[in-house]
This record gives sequence, C-alpha cells and structure tokens, in this order.
Amino acid sequence: MKINIIFPVLNERLRLENGIRGTVDYLQSIGFEEYRITIVDNGSQDETPQIAEALCKEFPRVTYERIEVRGVGAAFRKGVALNDCEIVGYMDIDLSTNIKHLGEAIQIFQQQPEIQYINGSRFAKESDTKGRKWYRKITSQGLLILLKLFLGMKCTDAICGFTFVRREVAEMLVEASSQDNGWFYMIEFLLRAEKRGVNVLDYPVEWQEDYNTTVKIFKTICNYIKQITRLFIEFRIKKHI
Repeated sequence: MKINIIFPVLNERLRLENGIRGTVDYLQSIGFEEYRITIVDNGSQDETPQIAEALCKEFPRVTYERIEVRGVGAAFRKGVALNDCEIVGYMDIDLSTNIKHLGEAIQIFQQQPEIQYINGSRFAKESDTKGRKWYRKITSQGLLILLKLFLGMKCTDAICGFTFVRREVAEMLVEASSQDNGWFYMIEFLLRAEKRGVNVLDYPVEWQEDYNTTVKIFKTICNYIKQITRLFIEFRIKKHI
C-alpha cells in the first residue's frame, strides 16, 4: 500500500523545510518507504518555490507542483488529480497534528479494509489539544454547532488538518464537491462523504496550536456562513426530491 501526503503551502519559507524533513524522518524511523509527498504551492510570493525545489532534489519521493489559485481546497484537488497512490490525504505543513498519527493511519488502512476515510479530530473525547486560543475555541465550537444543526454533520471536527482517504473515494468526492478553493472545501468534502455513506473514522489526535497561522478569521467565518447556506439549500432540495 502506497500513501500520498499532500502539503498545501502558501508563503511557507519558515516552515516548509522543517515540515518536510520531519515527515521524511518520521516515515524512515518507522521503516515505511511506500510513500510520496506532494507539495502543492498555491501562489507563494516568498522563497517557498526555491526551498521546495531543493527538497525535491534531496528527497526523490518529494514532488513540487505550483498552481496560481490560492486556497487549501484548490491545492487539495490538484493533489488528488496528480495522485497515483492507494491512499491520499493532506496534512498542515506546521505538523500541528502529532506526526505519530500518520503511522497510525497507515496501520489502520492496512489492517482495516472497511475504513475508507480517516478524519482527524481535535474535539473527540480522547483528543489532546494544546495552546488553543480562547477566541479560536469559540469560533471552532460555533462552526461545529452550525454544521451539526444545519447540515447534520456526524464527526466531531471538520478541519483538523489531518485527512486521509482511499483513492477511489477521494476521486468520487472531488467529483461530487464544489469548486470552492478555501478551507470550507475540506468541510464539504467530509460532509459529502457522510451523506454518501462512506465509512469515516473520526480519529482523536494530539494537536498543538500554531501561533504563526496565516488564516484570516473574519474573512473565513463569512465564507463559512455563505457555504453552509449553500449546502443547506442543496441538501434540503435533494432530501425532498
């Protein structure tokens, strides 16, 4: 079984090298060699491309792809389109989710063929989340309430930054989902998996807040409300057809 780890990046000159080296070192430490790492750069204007290209030369299993559209959604779709591995997914380059969960995910897919989708969760009972700022806790919990209330989400988290899916399921969900380029795309991706009966494992993780995040909270919240409304209307119409 081969796994493709997608890292969406935007102006990540300070974290890119550490993220890639940390991932490669970890996979080597557990003796797993059937992997590919895909760096998808969605419009960086710093030294990210040069750093990525140097890493590709050093590590044969690391590839770099640049797109001129910003957003995690756009980067993830590109990564899935390029994928040729049995398992594909994405992680945040800051490795906020403990890297040990990557090895655990690999074992789960190997040993439990019925599992189709692993969704990392910061808010499951067994999760251990550290350094979360109070206003981020409020916005995250508010988002979860809206997702559960209006869209019937079953999982305990939607955008942990740790998602892995079997290839055929990922391709099916990309085809079914919208062309939203931002973070909400990953929420929609999960919701459509649940609606289609995909066997999703809601997986508790150890997670550390990254204080250097580039996410624009107010803009992101406005987009979330807009996208939740869009999906609520779509799901309600389909329910009554």
